[in-house]
Formats: sequence, C-alpha cells, structure tokens
Amino acid sequence: MAVSDHDLIDAWKHVLTLSKLEPGQIVTVLTSSTTHPQTLSTALTAAQLMGAMVNRLDLPPVNGEKALSRDALAYLGTTPLTGNRAAIAALKESDLVLDLMTLLFSPEQHDILASGTKILLAVEPPEVLVRMVPRLDDKERVAQAARRFEGKKEMRVTSAAGTDLRCPLGEFPVIQEYGFVDAPGRWDHWPSGFVLTWPNERQTSGTLVIDRGDILLPMKRYAQEPIRVTVEQGFVRSIEGGLDAELLSEYMASFDDPEAYAMSHIGWGLQPRAQWTTLAMYDREATIGMDARAFEGNFLFSFGPNNEAGGTRTTACHIDIPLRRCTVSLDGDTVVRDGKVLDGFTYSTAKEGA
Repeated sequence: MAVSDHDLIDAWKHVLTLSKLEPGQIVTVLTSSTTHPQTLSTALTAAQLMGAMVNRLDLPPVNGEKALSRDALAYLGTTPLTGNRAAIAALKESDLVLDLMTLLFSPEQHDILASGTKILLAVEPPEVLVRMVPRLDDKERVAQAARRFEGKKEMRVTSAAGTDLRCPLGEFPVIQEYGFVDAPGRWDHWPSGFVLTWPNERQTSGTLVIDRGDILLPMKRYAQEPIRVTVEQGFVRSIEGGLDAELLSEYMASFDDPEAYAMSHIGWGLQPRAQWTTLAMYDREATIGMDARAFEGNFLFSFGPNNEAGGTRTTACHIDIPLRRCTVSLDGDTVVRDGKVLDGFTYSTAKEGA
C-alpha cells in the first residue's frame, strides 16, 4: 500500500536525526535512472527542512549489458563512479551521502568513507522504508549481537534439513547494520537489522541445505525443493538438487569466475519488522529483498566478494541466501536455535521522536 509524502518525510527526518545531521552540513543525494521519485523528493525535502545544504548528483547506470537482471546487486563490476574524479570529489566534500542508486562493493565507496563522509543506502520501496524505520533499539540489539562474537573462533550452523557448516573466524571484522549512520565514515542500509562477518579465507567446510521456502537472492525466488551445497576449503565444490539447484549453479557459472564460489559474509537477522513473506507480494524489480535479508532469526550467508570487509576478492557475482530454522552457535554458545534468536532482547514501548 502506498504511503503519503508526509509519512515518508517524517521517516526521513527521523533517520537523518538518528544519523546526527546538523544544520549547515552538506548532504548529497546520489541518484540514477532507477531511483524512486517519491523517495528522492521526500529525501530532498526532509534534509532541507533540517537545515542542510542539499545537492543532487545523478549518474548514468552501468553494467546493463553484462548483468542477467535489472537488480542492482546482480552484477558488481564497475560503478558509475569508476574513473569519475569530479563525482568522487563532490561526495568526499559531503558530510552525508544519501545513496538512492546502490553503490556497493567498490573501491570508490571505500575511498569516500575513508574521507569521513557517511553513506546511507535507501533503495527499497517507500512503504518498506516507512514500515522499517530504524530505532535506537535496533542499534542496541545489533551491537549486543556483535559483542557475542568477541573472542570466538568458530561459527557452526546446523539445521534439521541437513545443514552442517563450520566457519572459522577471526580474520575479518564484525559488521553491524541497523539502518542509520551515526559516526563519521560509517556506511549503513535503511532498512536493515542484522550482524555479519566473513569466515577465515579458505577454511569454511561442510554442507549447506537450502530448504523449501528459503530464499535465493538476487533471483528473489523461494526455493521449491532442497538444494545441497558442499563447501570445502572456503569454496563451493558442488550444488545438487532439482531445477532450483540448476538455476543457482548456471547463474553462478555465467560469471566465469572461480571466486564467485567463495564463501562470503555470514550472520543472522535481527529485525522483527522484516517479514519472510514480503518477497511474495512484490514484483521482482520493485525490491532488492531487504525483508529477506533482515527477518528475525534467519541465517544469512553469501557467496562472492569480501572487499567490503577489507579483503581482496572483487568478483562481480554476489549471492545472498537467508535460511530459516537454523541453529547458529559461536564456540558452542547458541545465538539462534531453530530460527529463534536467543538474546532475550525486549524492545522499548516508548515512541521515539523524529
């Protein structure tokens, strides 16, 4: 159901307040041909109402001739910023960049963040943004989950469907996504709500079973039958099953890149306002599937790049797969059991002001 400009402006003001936007700061709104017009107009209005100096930087799309989908995450090659020194300079001079285009997994983004600029990605439909407006409680819950990684050496993931995966830890940082950017050089995604890290390079081993009803992204498809994935020394060695397995296997093979098969980020969803069912309600081109990535209790894993965490792997292939009904443990400390988060976290009933 559509939302009013008034509601979306209020949502933007709330997020910008959590992101510590101050009067006189410079906000640049990064857009492209796929930017939602209501999200853009309300973002510009909200930032100006808060006293910011607002610019819009519109860049042409790239990679369309290479990608097998219109989804912005379907091909992570060059970005509209690649080689564009003027655009990069403008973004570095901004206090806050509102990314309504989808700039991810790129050296340009890391360069901009290193200058102290904050970047907030927001590309989901307006009604999804309003439903999952971030809260301070979201940050506290994600931070609490991140603390459970401290000193841990291995994540183990199991399920009744047959998943049994061991992921040694320690080489890469733990990343917190809670929907706003409240520190210099921070990147986040509205909406979100999960914790993630990357397993040690070439050390993950075991079996992943993508069961019926689990979600394949960026295909935006609920699996109709089990897919059995064998991982050895950090790389996918086999993908077995029926039609869904063939689709996943052929899609990954189309990139002709061995690094597409590497284990990427691992973690679990913590957002109670995200819903597993939402993907069934939308046209595939209307959403990038953040409900699927963030719904509470999922085990979210990925194949592909690790440069977001400081690694060197920059493959264009990026597969995200949230599994339901898994048990996730850190050195034997169970954090998710059968798809239920075991943190005892209670959300505040007080309404947060914008």
